Amino acid sequence: MCKKQSKTIPIKPYFCVIPIFFMQRGTLFLVPVPLADNAGRKSFTPFLVDTINTIKTYIVENEKTARKFLKEAGLQAPQSDLVIHDFGKHKRGNSLVPYFKELMSGVDVGLMSEAGCPGVADPGAEIVAEAHKRGIKVVPLVGPNSMLQALMASGFSGQSFAFHGYLPIDKIERAKRIKELEALSGKNRQTQLFMETPFRNNHLLEDVIKNCHGSTQLCIACNINGEEEFIKTMPIGAWKGEKIDLHKKPTVFLLFKQG
Repeated sequence: MCKKQSKTIPIKPYFCVIPIFFMQRGTLFLVPVPLADNAGRKSFTPFLVDTINTIKTYIVENEKTARKFLKEAGLQAPQSDLVIHDFGKHKRGNSLVPYFKELMSGVDVGLMSEAGCPGVADPGAEIVAEAHKRGIKVVPLVGPNSMLQALMASGFSGQSFAFHGYLPIDKIERAKRIKELEALSGKNRQTQLFMETPFRNNHLLEDVIKNCHGSTQLCIACNINGEEEFIKTMPIGAWKGEKIDLHKKPTVFLLFKQG
């Protein structure tokens, strides 16, 4: 009786391909930057310092400012070890894909504005929005914000407020907009915040005083956190008698009219 021969089946190597959507993504940390020179000690929290010492890749609005901040905040790694993508210099409006290479491969990345909180009245909001679309975790760190700090110090309503950014440059259009904001504040009991390019601050102040009612409250928050910080709230009528120079000084203007 013949024996039945067993058949050997060769085993082929098996490779498992993991789809990219299952890969661990990095975290996008939103890192606030001081609002003024020598103001770091007012905003460097222990958690912020610990966090920047775990991150080696950054997306920034201004590389020079970012490197200076990291040094002052206590970065322990050599600056040459950092990977810095200059978003402000190399490309708003273009493809955001290059900024997400590290994040999509599991590397944590820090996002920094030139000053204040990234994403708030800041082009970094585009990066944050794209991060959410890609399923990337976003972690905001505690830090300075000129609008919020001005509102805190103004004495105006913090229940309802709106930030309008820059007003029109044209004098006629700017006067029209100022009157609209004053009316909006009175109608909704809402604080109106706006700003101007620092070298045009004095012209904006003149137009606000000229076009608003004397009883409307105006807060001027200048050089927030700086050595020459100036924050004061008075009725428009009282501001007419004040001599104040805001030329080339970062300033937030706040209006509030009682309805």
